Amino acid sequence: MITKQLDTKEPQQQRGITGLETAIILIAFVVVASVFSFTVLSTGVFASERSKETVYAVLEEAKSSLNPSGSIIAFKGRAGTSTDEDSIYKIQFVLSNAIAGEPVDMTPPYTVDATNTDPDISSGSEYKTVISYQDKNQYISDVPWSIKMLGQSSNDFLVEQGEKAEITVWILQRLNGVADPLSNNGVSTYNSTDSNGSSGILTTGGTLLNANDQFTLEVKPESGSTIAIQRTTPARLDTIMDLK
Repeated sequence: MITKQLDTKEPQQQRGITGLETAIILIAFVVVASVFSFTVLSTGVFASERSKETVYAVLEEAKSSLNPSGSIIAFKGRAGTSTDEDSIYKIQFVLSNAIAGEPVDMTPPYTVDATNTDPDISSGSEYKTVISYQDKNQYISDVPWSIKMLGQSSNDFLVEQGEKAEITVWILQRLNGVADPLSNNGVSTYNSTDSNGSSGILTTGGTLLNANDQFTLEVKPESGSTIAIQRTTPARLDTIMDLK
């Protein structure tokens, strides 16, 4: 009797992917790559735009800047009745337009008329440039200042290319107008802030600017960079001093 032996081997399993699955995978890769490329390009364009805006802002800042031109001059006055009360009462310097830039509005908040007490509030004018004063004893955020245009100018207070403006900062008041500031009580501290919110050194809590004192003036125009002027007064105060 002939018997047939059954084949007990399991059938082999075959694995693979269809063409449709391959297409789906490739499309997914293409979509992801496109999204990534778009993100990278968008980031690059955004960064370039921000860089361009920064460059233009810096150029605008530079074009609207002023530069000190020449010496810093200090003037002595007598804030009392004796020579022991002599101190600096005003400081003058000249500003010019930097690198032939945009005009800078230097409309002054104060004028000088050599009568009564100077400086006087310039009525009806809005000033956009603020000057602050600081020494080791005090900080005054808004001090009175006046202006005189030098040489050729366009009869306004816009400092344009080729123009120079002489700025006078009044840290003390000059009394009696044309009177000699070095006479008895020729100058005086400010009793309080005025209607502009400005003042020089105040009678209460203020300390006069004397010999061997360091001070800083900051000119802050409406646009453009701040100008910092720092000087130290000489060991002996003269009537007029060039603070080199």
